[in-house]
Amino acid sequence: MSDTAILPRHPVIGSEAQWSASVLDVRDLVKMRRQGGVGFELRVPTFRVGSGELVAIIGESGCGKSTLLDLLALVLRPTECGRFHFHKPGQGRDGGLSDVAALWAKGRENDLARLRRHHLGYVLQTGGLLPFLSVRENLNLPLRIKGLPAAPDKVEAWARRMGVERLLEKKPQFLSGGQRQRIAILRALIHAPALVLADEPTAAVDRTRARRIVADFSMLAREEGSTIVMVTHDQPLVADVADRIFGFRVEQVSDTLTQSTCLEEIRS
Repeated sequence: MSDTAILPRHPVIGSEAQWSASVLDVRDLVKMRRQGGVGFELRVPTFRVGSGELVAIIGESGCGKSTLLDLLALVLRPTECGRFHFHKPGQGRDGGLSDVAALWAKGRENDLARLRRHHLGYVLQTGGLLPFLSVRENLNLPLRIKGLPAAPDKVEAWARRMGVERLLEKKPQFLSGGQRQRIAILRALIHAPALVLADEPTAAVDRTRARRIVADFSMLAREEGSTIVMVTHDQPLVADVADRIFGFRVEQVSDTLTQSTCLEEIRS
């Protein structure tokens, strides 16, 4: 089966009103990869993210964390998809429910790009700041991409809260790992996205700084009304701040196929 084929597995049920409290409602998502006769299959039976939540995705290397994040970021097409609803805040063209599974099936790349541009934020492991822009210019970049004016008051107020106000005119190369990650978090939130996806956002800092960064990240996102899906291998780091946690059950189905299933953990 090709990577670009998308086969609906079940009819979509429910209504927009029923799922309006969700930012993401995903059912029966499958991504198959094959290379050199060996296959890896990621299966996501259900993945629902409520508005304002911090959801952690935890697993070791090779379990499919990055693949899942790329699917949620709408940059990777699934092999099969039963339901993928993305609920955007607001009214009119930019608000309401988007049937992402249908957009994939119809090849509506422009609509997918619009969703990414207007409603998603990203925090990468390395920060992902553009080296030729100052911190201030990096922070204003999502606003420019979205067609919004610069927000100097907001940028400076948030920089003060995160303790990086003296770095606004510096280039990323002159920042520490922790400083780059704090600025990357601010950049991901500055345009008030519905959903922020974070891929190991504290991998480059020590445990003390990591805890502080995650706490500040969670606080700012909740104030801004954004929802966070964070990938990490470090469960203790997010245990106290995550609303829900998803892990992976990895099985060697055959000599040529590994299957990884993403499941929500039951927390006492």
